[in-house]
Amino acid sequence: MKLILREDVDNLGKGGELVEVKPGYGRNYLLPRGLAVLANPKNVRELEHQKAVAEAKAAKLKASAQAVAKRINETPVTLQRKVGEQDKLYGSVTALDVVEALAARGLQLDRRLIDLKDPIKTLGDFEVPVKLHREVDAKVKVKVEAEAS
Repeated sequence: MKLILREDVDNLGKGGELVEVKPGYGRNYLLPRGLAVLANPKNVRELEHQKAVAEAKAAKLKASAQAVAKRINETPVTLQRKVGEQDKLYGSVTALDVVEALAARGLQLDRRLIDLKDPIKTLGDFEVPVKLHREVDAKVKVKVEAEAS
């Protein structure tokens, strides 16, 4: 029996795949629960159309993420913080600080996109990774300076 999965099914396949199962499994489990539909010509055409629409949407999202990545790579950020002995910061520079600095320069990002493993606690130049899309990464150049007293 050929079916098109509507959702991911463990040990069978992902949503949108065309699978072949035993008739009892399809008739008694997958179809009544709405996990799959019969693979008739109409449903196969609809599946192909949905795949094409999803691919176009994914390509558009990737293109916009690449444009944002280019702007991020070209936008250095300078943060000023109070320092103590041996150029150690009072507090630290976190992902939220980087997002706020980017927002001041016209780039609105979600804080969760900043992939800062540990907060920055010293002065210097850093490259902070930003995960914009599954396939698109950017790096923000962050310069931490001592605040003028």
